[in-house]
Amino acid sequence: APESLMQALEDLDYLAALDNDGNLSEFGIIMSEFPLDPQLSKSILASCEFECVDEMLTIAAMVTAPNCFLHAPPGTEEIALTRWRKFSHPAGDHFTLINVFNAFKEASANSASQCNNEKWCRDYFLSCSALRMAEIIRAELVEIMKRIELPISEPDFGSKENILSIKKSLLSGYFMHIARDVDGSGNYLMLTHRQVAQLHPFSSYYNTRRIPEWVLFHEFSISEDNSIRVVSEISPDLFMELVPQYYFSNLPPSESKDILQEVINHLSPVSTMKKEQK
Repeated sequence: APESLMQALEDLDYLAALDNDGNLSEFGIIMSEFPLDPQLSKSILASCEFECVDEMLTIAAMVTAPNCFLHAPPGTEEIALTRWRKFSHPAGDHFTLINVFNAFKEASANSASQCNNEKWCRDYFLSCSALRMAEIIRAELVEIMKRIELPISEPDFGSKENILSIKKSLLSGYFMHIARDVDGSGNYLMLTHRQVAQLHPFSSYYNTRRIPEWVLFHEFSISEDNSIRVVSEISPDLFMELVPQYYFSNLPPSESKDILQEVINHLSPVSTMKKEQK
């Protein structure tokens, strides 16, 4: 549909993938080297700047591969939730996916046979084929990075700086995928579409019963009861630091936008003072 095409072009423009004539910018040309959604390509390129490429490639592979969490057979749901809790990361689902991928790699390295590997996956209610697919995708992304001579930073997963860097990289690509819990009970209003969504049951937040106020989400699914999938907590301050100003100004009016405007008003004097001190 023409509206979808216009929306896609507008999104590419917000991601700095187009030049003033509407052609691919230099940045857009590099983004197009990756067989991924533009937002994900942008996040990978941002991770070069924020030095968390290793972790961002794992996230990209895990969200591109099929979902790795299996629907637990009736009567085993609580067992599955308990097993998944082992991988839960307080920073959110993107970080939980890194834990799952790293645990799978470790289990593969320690298992003598493919059968042991599959048993490990079954024990944790995880899809072995999805995780193998994530390994293949990640290896392909590493090859692309090497071919176009982009730096791959050393793994540093777990450090405070690394977690902040990953959030900055994700926000660089997914600033259009932000939602706010409007009533404290998990009803998330998306900034862009003004639609209300709930956390997907596979979210680690769903498992830990914690409801963050502001989140970045990978995708929104109408078919799965209006749920947002792969969700991580972000701070409004960090969002305002990285969001393109003209994208923010084009957002429809909302209480969430007013709150973010307050954040700008609060941040502005600080940044002005810093400039004056320089």
